[in-house]
Amino acid sequence: MCGLSGEINFDGRPADAAALQRMTDALAPRGPDGSGIVLRDNVGLGHRRLKIIDLSEKAQQPMVDSDLGITLAFNGCLYNYPELRKELEAKGHRFFSTGDTEVIIKAWKEWGDRCVDRFLGMFAFVLHERDTGVVVIARDRFGIKPLYLAEKGRRLRFASTLPAILAAGDVDTAIDPVGLHHYMSFHAVVPPPHTILKGVTKFPPATIRTIQPDGSARDRLYWAPDMTRHAEDANLSAEDWRDRVLDSLRTAVRRRMVADVPVGVLLSGGVDSSLVVGLLAEMGQTGLMTFSVGFEEANGEKGDEFVYSDLIAKHYDTNHHQIFVPHDRLMQALPGTIQAMSEPMVSYDNVGFYLLSQEVSKHIKVVQSGQGADEIFAGYHWYPPLVGSSDPVGDYAKAFFDRDHETLKTQLNGDYVADTDVSRALVEAHFARPGAETPVDKALRLDSQVMLVDDPVKRVDNMTMAWGLEARVPFLDHELVELAGRIPPEHKLAQGGKGVLKEAARQVIPSEVIDRKKGYFPVPALKYIQGPYLEMVRDALTSRAARERGLFQPDYLERLFDDPTGHITPLRGSELWQAAVLEMWMQSHGV
Repeated sequence: MCGLSGEINFDGRPADAAALQRMTDALAPRGPDGSGIVLRDNVGLGHRRLKIIDLSEKAQQPMVDSDLGITLAFNGCLYNYPELRKELEAKGHRFFSTGDTEVIIKAWKEWGDRCVDRFLGMFAFVLHERDTGVVVIARDRFGIKPLYLAEKGRRLRFASTLPAILAAGDVDTAIDPVGLHHYMSFHAVVPPPHTILKGVTKFPPATIRTIQPDGSARDRLYWAPDMTRHAEDANLSAEDWRDRVLDSLRTAVRRRMVADVPVGVLLSGGVDSSLVVGLLAEMGQTGLMTFSVGFEEANGEKGDEFVYSDLIAKHYDTNHHQIFVPHDRLMQALPGTIQAMSEPMVSYDNVGFYLLSQEVSKHIKVVQSGQGADEIFAGYHWYPPLVGSSDPVGDYAKAFFDRDHETLKTQLNGDYVADTDVSRALVEAHFARPGAETPVDKALRLDSQVMLVDDPVKRVDNMTMAWGLEARVPFLDHELVELAGRIPPEHKLAQGGKGVLKEAARQVIPSEVIDRKKGYFPVPALKYIQGPYLEMVRDALTSRAARERGLFQPDYLERLFDDPTGHITPLRGSELWQAAVLEMWMQSHGV
């Protein structure tokens, strides 16, 4: 788990060592345990290392295999690397290190671009062949590990964060109207290849790209979920599905324990993270470190769920750490939180994960987290209305979108408004693809492949890695997701959502954390913006930089300032916070 960077010039010019150093330095929080740069003519790779597997210097990166003529920069973890290593050794490969990085090099040599089909884990990597000049770029199935690109002329730069790309310089930082439309409409979800900036794109998940020395490239989408029913499953009962889910989740959690350092859990007190704790206890883990965060209440809304996380911690006798965040500490943490964002993100729990990760990193380097369960097992409120829907796209947009296209045109200034409703068009195109049987299946596929990648997953990666903390997400084990895709929607929608998962959880954890109202990561002070928070966002949105940029229509901002709590999106987000985060992010990163 680290950060990578690099530059390739397809016109023969040598890679810019100074620009590569700036990108690599910008990634220092992601990898506090080591750094390295390898330059070879027109290709340069950089790396910042967080030592999790093979703590020796033999696993330093970028890793160079002189015998094979391959250099690799890798961010992430292959959970099945021991099994792959044995298979590769049986084929005659010899290893000089004991970790997962070298396994990728040997796997590429043995299986070519089919190597990613064998990988179980989270990863983004760039590989360069010395003798052929071929460059390979790949990202894991769910985009758990990020990768940003910037192309200009015959030059390609890449890095694990967008700010690292900016650090290299010579980037078109104009606002991308399509990315902005998604940010404002699709609840800040900006799918690949777009970002908020015209000059930076995102490499898509589940993709491996092979680039020839002349710059020509070939992409292969190596995985996609199947959201259809299978004939061989027709006679399976609810109990059968429950047992299969539990067995698959046990495997997923066990896989994510592979490390040469201790592994803890981010414990919210909800079903998902509690179940991870329960399964680890079931596997014999003792002295397990668990961590929870809560906030001071605001506007009468409670800001923590400690009653449930404490219950689980006590039940399993974990080494529990409870972090309470008063208003003054929350205010102090917001600039750092926004600085840690690779892209503007509106979810209130960014600051929660940021502060939680700060505390966790004092004790441990790796945690498991419950992200992904709602998108895989239908835990959100917008899924039930889609059952039998005659207008799935419309019903989804009504529940999820922050505003429609016509409304957006009254809030943004004209030059920044996309010509068409690109966000709704994206949903329409995704829903129209084959491989999803019902409207609920279509929404689950969209959420797990698009929304999840560029909201919860990105959020957790950015905030944990800001403090050199690796977060692993067992609910995004692709074999568990494939199983979930086959389950009839009614089993997932039961019991108010995640029914089949809740039934699996009943076999492991106390029912008190299952049979309760669904919780969120509450940060009420950012939902009900008042007092110093209102002053902060007003200052950002009326600053000279904001006025010169002119993103928002002045009368729209005045309406928000006059009544912040009166402008809440369908997903319970603050429109004022959404606008403020965008402006504060751009100012924070010098855009």
